[in-house]
Amino acid sequence: MNQNEFVHLIAPFKDKVFRLAKRLLVSTEEAEDATQEVLVKLWNKNEGLSEYNSVEAFAMTMTKNYCLDQLKSKRAGNLKIVHNNFTDREAGLQQKVEDQDSLDWVEKIINQLPEQQRLIIQMRDIEQYEFEEIAKILDMNETAIRVALSRGRKTVREFMSKTHSYGIR
Repeated sequence: MNQNEFVHLIAPFKDKVFRLAKRLLVSTEEAEDATQEVLVKLWNKNEGLSEYNSVEAFAMTMTKNYCLDQLKSKRAGNLKIVHNNFTDREAGLQQKVEDQDSLDWVEKIINQLPEQQRLIIQMRDIEQYEFEEIAKILDMNETAIRVALSRGRKTVREFMSKTHSYGIR
């Protein structure tokens, strides 16, 4: 496989690799390094990539594993999981403030979830992966993915309900 073929192969999903790395590592620089590292590893395996059913799933698995290794390394104390890549349609100032407050609360709640639930919520609700793809990437069965997603969403929903109804009852 030549360089042009490789670039054509990875172009559709390289941004997803970066977003997953950014979600896990927070730091844009760390995410760029992780993305570059994964792409270099893919290039080194370029002759064997045709053996994989989904090179994208393989790349996402490599990204997840690389990022988790980074989080476990000596730099783990400086990194945390954060997501602030939400955009808002034009709304009034009051609505923008309320929306941002809600997003901050959701982010805090997601950060308190177990690692597996955080990853699944990121991949399903933010990256829009199908359950089958998530199952391949995380090496889990689809039922376990659905259960973990449901539990994570329920935790977020319950916490947000308590937050928004505080002092009303």
